[in-house]
Amino acid sequence: MASDLRFLILVEGQFGPLSSKTANSCIRYTPDRVVAVIDSRFAGQTVHDVLGFGGAIPVVGTLADGLAAHPTALLIGVAPQGGRLPDDWRTTILGSIDAGLDVWSGLHTFLTHDAEFAEHARKRGVTLHDLRLPPDELPVAAGRVREVDATVVLTVGSDCNIGKMTAALQVRDGLARRGRAVRFAGTGQTGILIEGWGIAVDAVIADFIAGAAERLVLEAAHGADIVLVEGQGSLIHPGYSGVTLGLLHGSLPHALVLCTQPSRTTITNNPWITIPPIADVIAIHDALTRPLRHAPVIAVSLNTYDLSDRAARDAIARASDETGLPATDPVRYDPEPIVQAIDAFHAARTRNTSPRAAAIR
Repeated sequence: MASDLRFLILVEGQFGPLSSKTANSCIRYTPDRVVAVIDSRFAGQTVHDVLGFGGAIPVVGTLADGLAAHPTALLIGVAPQGGRLPDDWRTTILGSIDAGLDVWSGLHTFLTHDAEFAEHARKRGVTLHDLRLPPDELPVAAGRVREVDATVVLTVGSDCNIGKMTAALQVRDGLARRGRAVRFAGTGQTGILIEGWGIAVDAVIADFIAGAAERLVLEAAHGADIVLVEGQGSLIHPGYSGVTLGLLHGSLPHALVLCTQPSRTTITNNPWITIPPIADVIAIHDALTRPLRHAPVIAVSLNTYDLSDRAARDAIARASDETGLPATDPVRYDPEPIVQAIDAFHAARTRNTSPRAAAIR
């Protein structure tokens, strides 16, 4: 991925803390690539005004206003349920192509498979990038991750869109500061966009999800002490549990970090499903990992963006008390409790100084 990308991000009508995940993550982790955001509702404001972070990147109302910031590419900044392209965005995308911009998309609607987009791109000499388009000839998983020496840590969640990618990215730098060679394996369109490589496992045929995860870990493990695998979905989500289980079986993690949101009591878009207590969610993962390679939950990552400081700190303390595990909000506060938990787990595993460490190797 070119280092000189200048993204104009399209999020018309959907810019917000929870509704524009791809845009928000790009703004948080690669702000130097973002020149403007399109959402006419907030035109004239900055991304910080809308998200609470991101600085003075402007929000504009039209494509023409965005082009004034001299972008080199348009980024589709949302990942809605089902991953379909909003019909009313076609005009803006076609206009961007005609203006000479490459287009990057993480949708399940592949731009390269759309005859109109493909023809405009051909005529203008620009490139369409479908981040979710899986590679050809993926394998069926065969447990090959057992061959790698690196410690594999997977983020899992009590629900979808709850901070699994963010948790992994937030602890990565802390582990690097401790001298660990650490790599992040992107398994979704946003993680791929940020890291520059990966496979969007939710676009892979079911039989090959675990194989895709296996391939990612095998690649990431070269020269790495620790591989942080971006989690997807949730084992208790009726729509997305399949990809979660595929990741568990394919990546064969040594340990898990559980991500949850204290204020969220039911599953996204499924209010009939109550999210169980943290201890019960941990027990579900514990039971599912034991047959292949037991992967204990070693830390809890909380998303407290919608709580006051006092309520957030109370929730973190409560989670730690209930589980006996280190807990924090790694975005709002210091990620060090999770960093330390992973580092200590890795050190114990590689030293193999205890029966527990030997059992989990």
